[in-house]
Amino acid sequence: MTPYANRGGNSGVQSYEIGDEYILVKFKTTARLYRYSYSLAGKTHVEAMKKLAISGVGLNAYIKNHVNDLYDR
Repeated sequence: MTPYANRGGNSGVQSYEIGDEYILVKFKTTARLYRYSYSLAGKTHVEAMKKLAISGVGLNAYIKNHVNDLYDR
């Protein structure tokens, strides 16, 4: 997993992993990994999340506002 840069200073995201059709997110408050995929969250959201993860800013807010419960179970 790649550590999240947290350039905004207040993110709940700890790290992430990018795949072809998904992003795996590890939050600071849980040991669980959350997998957001094309099949459930949608390609548009997953690709936006990948860009935010790489930039190190806005990922936690994006998840809360757009895909909060759309992770693979």
